[in-house]
Amino acid sequence: MPSSPSVVLHDVTFTWPDGSVALDHLTTAFGRGRTGLVGRNGAGKSTLVRLATGRLHPTSGTISTSGPVDHLPQRLATGADDAVADLLGIRSTLTALRAVLSGEASPEHFEEVGDDWDLEERAAAAIASVGLDGADLERPVSTLSGGQSVLVAVAGVRLRGRPIAFLDEPTNNLDRRARGLLLDLVDDWRGTLVVVSHDRELLEHVDETCELRAGAMTVFGGTFSAFEEHVAVQQAAVEREVRVAEQRHRTEKRQRIEAETKIARRARAGVKAVENMPKGYANELRKKGEQTAGRLRVGYADDEAVALATKRQAELRLRDDESIHVTLPDPDVPASRQIATVTVRGRDVIVRGPERIAVTGDNGVGKSTLLEQLVGAPEAREHPLPGTGAVAHVERIAYLPQRKDTLDDSATVLDNVRRDAPHVPVAEVRNRLAKFLVRGDTVDRLAGALSGGERFRVALASLVLADPPPQLLVLDEPTNDLDLTSVDQLVDALRAHRGALVVVSHDETFLDRLELDARIELR
Repeated sequence: MPSSPSVVLHDVTFTWPDGSVALDHLTTAFGRGRTGLVGRNGAGKSTLVRLATGRLHPTSGTISTSGPVDHLPQRLATGADDAVADLLGIRSTLTALRAVLSGEASPEHFEEVGDDWDLEERAAAAIASVGLDGADLERPVSTLSGGQSVLVAVAGVRLRGRPIAFLDEPTNNLDRRARGLLLDLVDDWRGTLVVVSHDRELLEHVDETCELRAGAMTVFGGTFSAFEEHVAVQQAAVEREVRVAEQRHRTEKRQRIEAETKIARRARAGVKAVENMPKGYANELRKKGEQTAGRLRVGYADDEAVALATKRQAELRLRDDESIHVTLPDPDVPASRQIATVTVRGRDVIVRGPERIAVTGDNGVGKSTLLEQLVGAPEAREHPLPGTGAVAHVERIAYLPQRKDTLDDSATVLDNVRRDAPHVPVAEVRNRLAKFLVRGDTVDRLAGALSGGERFRVALASLVLADPPPQLLVLDEPTNDLDLTSVDQLVDALRAHRGALVVVSHDETFLDRLELDARIELR
């Protein structure tokens, strides 16, 4: 690990108000340079970031930083009237600067501006570096695509220039060009940068990899691919240890059983042998025989117990992580049933039966707007591309938007899911949620406290439990925030689904695995 760590967590425990423990006596540190923070969904990565950035406070333990910390969250918190300047995080300083330049010589304005007299020029350069017009500081955020919003927010972190920064899933929603811009920003980053991600490409641009798993942190000096190779070598060695330990345990168990059999035979023979001996002498022999048999039993039992403990200790070092289990209900959609019509540049594409269709294109061309039109979302805007639109011909539609904002943050997980399945018994809802690795006290946690991966799993569970099941699934960037194993499970479920699917994704590997019936590209 690089010297002089910038962020140190010492014996940190964090417990949610409902009593569930997110982190338990964690000690770790992040040094200068670029660090990739990885781990399965629900491992506690986002909670750790919120603790390190001061948005949460540890239940016990200490957190220290070498300077001010900045943060790009998984979900960008933007208001309906926010503009690019607000997303950059410079609104108050920019307002004060403009007031001073217009002649308002208020001491508060001068204090707010500080040394940032060139802020507007630097802000214009920052957004230009991510593909926006430098004059777009007052452009409404609502007119940006999800990918454009992420890039502007990252540019804002760079612009504010704090010495320590955490980026939580920064490649979500980015097209190929935008990803290239983000990777350039990461490569040129100065100071301490920690990126939380499941994105393999991004994780090849870090100096070290930290994995949060089972409440402990593993630090590896290298990229994620090098870390995976290191883990693979370790796991191969552990698997050999487990096989050797299993063989030894079987041997010790067999020897114990054989010894028990011999002892029993000798005991029967001894009883017969002392039948005609004097009583006192016979009792003495019997006592010595029982003591010898007892020592043998204890010895063989101890050897077997040691072998079993060795095997279990080795098995604990094997990675056997749980994954979600997604089974989508059969909506009974006939192959000839017309499900939706998507119009692109005046040409109609008819979605029929259980077809799987992908909508692709660069950030900002209107993919999410097209999906909003398809599902009849209240916020759906007129499509910016001439002759382009979408309409559904069925009523049973399940929609998972890009920002996963279908959940009510002020309601519990259980209440959110039951909202879409009011007639399903609570016990059944809990059982279904357990298949998505949402169990125990997490079911009673407020949705606003969930990580990005947890939000997706709860939102997907709501779709699965919908009664009656949806005839059309509409998914916008469904692999955002998902670990690799969960993506595998989602692919299997979507390929087996007997309803129609319209999906937007920049993840080409994911789309290829879906065995699509067609692609619709927006330009």
